[in-house]
Order: sequence, then C-alpha cells, then structure tokens
Amino acid sequence: MQSFCMPAFYAQGRVRKRPAVNHNCIFCRICYSIYMKAKIKKPKMKIRKKHVESRLKKGPFAVFLLTFSLVVSVGIAGILVSNALSGKEKDDGDVEEGLGNKHDGAHFFWESIPEGKEEIAETMAGIDKEPPIAEAPSRYKDVLADEAYMKENRILAWEAGSKDEVTIGFAGDILMDDEYAIMAKFLSRGGKMENGISPALLEKMRGVDIMVVNNEFPYTNRGTPTEGKTFTFRADVDTVSYLHDMGADVAVLANNHIYDFGETGLLDTLDTLEAAGIPGIGAGRNLKEASAPLYFIVNDMKIAIVAATQIERLEPPDTKGATENSAGVFRCLDPSRLYDTVKEAKENSDFVIVYIHWGTENQDQPDWRQLEQAPGLAQAGADLIIGDHPHCLQGITYCGDAPVIYSLGNFWFNSKTMDTGMVQVTIGREGLRAFQFIPAIQSGCQVDMAYGQEKERILAYMRDLSPGVMIDGDGFVSRQ
Repeated sequence: MQSFCMPAFYAQGRVRKRPAVNHNCIFCRICYSIYMKAKIKKPKMKIRKKHVESRLKKGPFAVFLLTFSLVVSVGIAGILVSNALSGKEKDDGDVEEGLGNKHDGAHFFWESIPEGKEEIAETMAGIDKEPPIAEAPSRYKDVLADEAYMKENRILAWEAGSKDEVTIGFAGDILMDDEYAIMAKFLSRGGKMENGISPALLEKMRGVDIMVVNNEFPYTNRGTPTEGKTFTFRADVDTVSYLHDMGADVAVLANNHIYDFGETGLLDTLDTLEAAGIPGIGAGRNLKEASAPLYFIVNDMKIAIVAATQIERLEPPDTKGATENSAGVFRCLDPSRLYDTVKEAKENSDFVIVYIHWGTENQDQPDWRQLEQAPGLAQAGADLIIGDHPHCLQGITYCGDAPVIYSLGNFWFNSKTMDTGMVQVTIGREGLRAFQFIPAIQSGCQVDMAYGQEKERILAYMRDLSPGVMIDGDGFVSRQ
C-alpha cells in the first residue's frame, strides 16, 4: 500500500477510508490516532463529518485554515503529553538532563530556564538563613605562636578528644625495678604491658587526654644507692618505653625514691624522660626547674600541674631538695614556696592541679600535715589536689570547691594484694565538670579494674573514708 500524509487526506475530505500511514511523520501518527478513535465513536464522528463537509463547501482557504489549526493543536498536545510521560519515567538525576533536551526541542513553547539555576536557588535559600557564628579567637594565640616562650615556661600545646573539654587521669605509685617482684614477674610473662596492667584498665589510661602517674624510681644504669636507706629503687633507662605503653603523658618525680641513686640517678632520669618526650615534674636540675609548673594549652584552656613532696620528713632528708644550683626534688615540708607557686600558676592559667607526695605509710587516715596543707593549697588557688605516698587508699574531701583525694595508694608497685584505683576528671572552660574514682585491685604483680561485689566493696570503703562526700555506684564524686 502506498504511504500518504494524513493531513493531506483531511484537506481533501478523504477521511472515510483508512489510508496507509507515513510512520516517519509525527503528524501522521497523531492524525492516525484520532482517525482510529473516530471509527469507534461513530455517532460523534457523524456530527463531525457533517461539520467538516459543511466547512469544505466554503472553499479551499477555509479547508486550509481548519486543517492547519487542527494539526498545530494536536501537535502541541502530543508534545506536551510525550514530555510529561517521559519525565515521570526518569530518576532525579535524569530530570535535569531531560529538561535540557526539552529546552532544545521545544523552546518555542515556554521561556527557557537560565543557566546557573542551581547557584540562584542556593543564593535564594541562603537569604533566610542566619549567618554562621564566628569562632572567638584563641586567648592563647600569641603564646602558641612563640615557641621559645613555650619551651622556656614549660607550656605544651595539646589536643583533646572533645572540642570543649579535656579528660585527665591520675594513678598512684608505679615501679619498674627488675630486682623486685613487680618487674621480675612482668618480664617472666613476656614483658607486654597487658601482662602487668589489664587491658580494661589500659583502655581507661590510654583513653584520657592526659595521663599522670607517680614515677617512684629513677631511670639510670649508674650511681650508687643511698647509704643506710632500706629500699632503693632504679630501673634501666630502656624501661621508659613502658610509660608510653601504658598511656602515660606525665611522670611525677616529686617522691622519696627518685633520688635513691643520688644526683647521678636523678639527672639520668631527667635526660631519659626528655629523650622519650615525657615531661617529668616535681624534680629538676635546680630549684627553678624542680618547682616549675607544667602547662597544657588545650581547647583554649590553660591547665597547670604542680608537683611537690613532703617526704622525707626529716632533716637532712635522704631525698635531697633542689637548690638554686643543685639538682633535687621540690620539697614542701615548709609549704610557703609551694603556696607561692600555686598562686602564680593560678594567675597564669585557668585550672591548677597539685599532685603531692605526703601522708603516713600504711595509714588510711590523713595526718595533720595533710589536713593542714590541703586547705592552704586550695586557698592559694588549687582547683584539684591529688595525693599519694601512704601505699594505700585514703579518703576524698572538698576544700572550698577543690576536691582532694588524700592518697591513691600503690597502683602497679609490688606483689601485695591491695585496693587501689584511678581518678579521672573532666574539665571544661567553666571548671571541673566531673570527678570519678575508678576502683581497681593490685594482686600478683598485676593490677585490674574491680568488678561486681569487689567494686562495690571498694566504693563502700571509700565512702566510709570520705564523710560529707557522695560517691555513686559508678564512682562519680560530688559534695553532699
């Protein structure tokens, strides 16, 4: 069958008989669709036919106008329907492409969307949004920019796990002398830190932003032990790596065993810690160094840690105090210089921590010197006071707003079975946010967190030692 153009049949009035369709012509396909519908709806088609025949009698020009109007109308409708149907079948990514094609093929039907519509939409959407709040400039910007000043004043730039607070952990006495049971047993088990401190407790120690331990021995392979002293400790310089393994960031040297191998042992300790990148506090090459606070700038807060020792309480002591020209510890049996140091630290920081070696060995009650100095330290500006030396736990109290734990006891020190613990504090810009005592047990040359009934037993014991203080089931401390 020969193909004809459908509009030509309409122009000639030849619509009674189905012609062959030219499928390459969009108008033929549209007219064919209308033609087939007309065959089904015969009554309406008859009326339409009469109308067409009457119009055909009016002349060829009228026929042309009628045909042209019909074709254009049907064509526009067909394109609109086609585009609408195709748009529904596409995903969101294809819609934009479809719009572009639509503009190319039918831009004469509507105004094109200008390029850059995404940028315009984003701009319009941003009109109703509030402008971002600019961060306040760091109060310590100039200090952080002056490396020489920071080194001279023992200031460390530090990072924390949170943007608005810092967590600090504290543990009591540790010992790494391989001539004593604690280290001999540790090495016999393979020398991995998990064989001395449990994985759960290590997770706590490594998880805080700053971890502080009492380093109750010198790192040295030289020197001679102090004459007449019952217990003298030292550890090989290579064992300093264990501080890193346990997560320690600060080593407290203000204690009565750091000078067990004399000035040589102390100086080797200072050099060893410096080489390991771990600051030691509370002892130094002279009094200025020994008494100097250690500062951390973290989250735009400046935190000071001061360390000192009352022990030994005799003159002259076995553990020599530092002088203007000689090495030793920062002694505070006479607390006047310590109070001055705390006061100065408070003037130069936001939060002051004092770690102090005091008390009477194996006594769970604080002695008169502890009870005397704790309020004095708080009055001088201490925000938190951490004590040790008695080798056992002592209670918790408040001096003003400053919490005091009188003794943390042994942490990882010997083979005895003893209650111990770790303190974890959270500090924000407004001050102390949380104080938590984490119960632990040292036994068999290992230390582990306490669980279940043992945990509750230790917490109950600490409550008995801490009148006026609340300690909840998780060890969080508050004033009654």
